[in-house]
Amino acid sequence: MLTVAYLANQFPSAVEPYVVEEVEELRRRGVRVIPGSVHKPAIDEESPNDCTPEIVLRPFQGIVLLRGLWLCVRQWGRISSLIERVIFRGDEGLVKRLKALAHTCLGSCYAAMLEEFEVDHIHVHHGYFGSWIAMVAARLLGVEFSITLHGSDLLLHGTYLDLKLQNCLLCRTVSEYNRGYILRHYPMVGAEKVLVTRLGVEVCERASARVAEPRTNSDPFTVLAVGRLHAVKDHAFLVRACAELRDVHFECLIAGDGPERRNLQSLIRECGLEERVMLLGHVDRNHLDCWYDRADVVVLTSRSEGIPLVLMEAMTRGRIVLAPAITGIPELVIAGKTGFLYKAGSLDDFVAQLLFIRSLMQAPEGPHLGPYILSSVRQLDRVRHAAEVQVRQNFNRSKNLEAFADLFLQRIGPQTESTSDENFVHQQI
Repeated sequence: MLTVAYLANQFPSAVEPYVVEEVEELRRRGVRVIPGSVHKPAIDEESPNDCTPEIVLRPFQGIVLLRGLWLCVRQWGRISSLIERVIFRGDEGLVKRLKALAHTCLGSCYAAMLEEFEVDHIHVHHGYFGSWIAMVAARLLGVEFSITLHGSDLLLHGTYLDLKLQNCLLCRTVSEYNRGYILRHYPMVGAEKVLVTRLGVEVCERASARVAEPRTNSDPFTVLAVGRLHAVKDHAFLVRACAELRDVHFECLIAGDGPERRNLQSLIRECGLEERVMLLGHVDRNHLDCWYDRADVVVLTSRSEGIPLVLMEAMTRGRIVLAPAITGIPELVIAGKTGFLYKAGSLDDFVAQLLFIRSLMQAPEGPHLGPYILSSVRQLDRVRHAAEVQVRQNFNRSKNLEAFADLFLQRIGPQTESTSDENFVHQQI
């Protein structure tokens, strides 16, 4: 039986459901998967019972560190080139070099903990420091490793990514934009090593039955944002945009929690938007539908992204979306066809796009406006329908999970018997 160690920064994580889904898909193919988590996960009632980590690195026990260091001594030849690169070469600063050495110790601990499982391959999700841990462990155990890259782990925090990409057997990424970025910035990496397999969401069957109706002037224009309150998500940009909409009857709902909550609360008070902008806190996935149903438009204001699940979820539920024209987002949101895009960082363009969408939804007052209203409603209905088709065809979770497993298993080793129909995908998605 093929045995794969699958490492994530935190496993399971409510904001990264795709990691659990990939583990389950590989297991369904007959692969023995050993889930690992760098940090101790916050297990909640939503976490599947069979998706708890078998290995947790932090906090680690002293005996594990001793085993890891002894493994380093025994297999020093396998990691000496990594240590040399950290200490003597490259233009990284002292702090990053020291962190890499510390993560090398964690990698040795991970390898020591994996020895009993006799793994054939290590896969790591995200290119943050967990990918260095996986690379070190793979070297010490004499196996290959692969990596999944999303957005900020590639575009903002690519520390030692050159080394990771050179050493991995396979780099899987979630957008054509990311693949192009890798091949441009890391020309030493062979194009055949970098594959695109998209993420996806469960296709919502009930959305297609919805028919849009023009809103009256008494209805508030409802803007919804869903995502962790982190600086890279830039919800402060959204709050500042709301301050430009004072003359509009609107409400803004922000679902999510995180380290930026206090700063956002202060900004909302400073802008006098306490009655207009509401921080909903963490909303579990089972209760998001009611907020999607309430929204006229679902917005994203991130500075860096892969291709966000929240946009896919909104689109398959028949919601209009507005997002920045960055990275892989235009591969999902085609401007004017499956949603709307704004110039990244431009508050004026973001506000203008919101007002345009609102104008299409708002029923004008006055006689003989029936044809205008009908035309606007039909325009948005076409966008909604095209968005649903886009997700159904290209960002369908079930289909894309099968494609991921097909490509992954083709690349890392001998085929395992699949319980699904033998329909291996030989092309990038």
